[in-house]
Amino acid sequence: MEKINILFTCAGRRNYLINYFKEALHKKGVIIATDMQSNAPALVDADIAVTVPSIYDSAYINTLLTICKKYKVDAIISLNDLELPILSKSLDIFKEQGTRVILSSQKVINIAFDKWESYNFFKASNLHTPKTYIDYKLAYEDLKTGKLSFPLILKPRWGSASIGIETVYNFDELELVYKLQKIKLKNTILNTVSKNNIEEAILIQERIDGIEYGLDVLNDFNGNYYGTFAREKIAMRSGETDKAKSVINHEINKVGETISNNLGHIGNLDCDIFIKDNIIYVLELNPRFGGGYPFSHEAGINTAAIYIEWIKNNTNVNKFNNYKENITFAKCDKLLKV
Repeated sequence: MEKINILFTCAGRRNYLINYFKEALHKKGVIIATDMQSNAPALVDADIAVTVPSIYDSAYINTLLTICKKYKVDAIISLNDLELPILSKSLDIFKEQGTRVILSSQKVINIAFDKWESYNFFKASNLHTPKTYIDYKLAYEDLKTGKLSFPLILKPRWGSASIGIETVYNFDELELVYKLQKIKLKNTILNTVSKNNIEEAILIQERIDGIEYGLDVLNDFNGNYYGTFAREKIAMRSGETDKAKSVINHEINKVGETISNNLGHIGNLDCDIFIKDNIIYVLELNPRFGGGYPFSHEAGINTAAIYIEWIKNNTNVNKFNNYKENITFAKCDKLLKV
């Protein structure tokens, strides 16, 4: 395989990923990026940019298949939570055409995308996680009896990009925010995934006041564990890590390996944890590249280069792992002509 052509779908603002993969390709292939918005910033840095329909459009998959055939795409990498379940149903169609979709199974995607399923997965894996409810009445009763206490986090069960996350400090706020969130869900991009079970679409979760970390838990394309790369979150903005410091911690790595072995995901998994009183609490899973990946990359784990080697069926990738701790980076905005 002399050249590798990679398609990034729902590219959005992930310019850094486009450029990391372009660098790793060394001009031996092209990067194609798609988005439903023609002015999406990441399209600017791609070698080839294509505007596509919404992921919920009936023509979406066929549009991607046409792009893959036209540009001889070897691999697809999705960057959007809402797209993952849709792509996962069409893996064989792309495979028949010679395109590999680097994506976890439908079971893994469901565990990660459905935060109630994530909670149950953490419990079954003997991992610490905040107390979580989908039954409003049960949460209310446990608050009254002292089994649960304020403050609490309310967030969509099927969520993305930190949409709709609120903190409540008393019963009045709980009642009002819970009702308001159900109304608001109908007016967001989460409406499609929530509408069939709106009465259980809001999670009520114990808030953990600890130090927050983001993890990149990396598996190979057969679901085998490769490594965990952690960063302490120093600042957040719009649901994404804005400033972070790389960390090497044996206990965190053990948690990452446990998640990997029990989940069996494919490729990179973005994971959020908190540490309080030396206890590691796992909060969320995203089976894709997350907004915190640049901090891992700049600290020495070149997952872009590793992906390309794995696409070529090469397993000797350790030279791309030079992860160092105590390296701090901050994101900044730049202006692009689109």
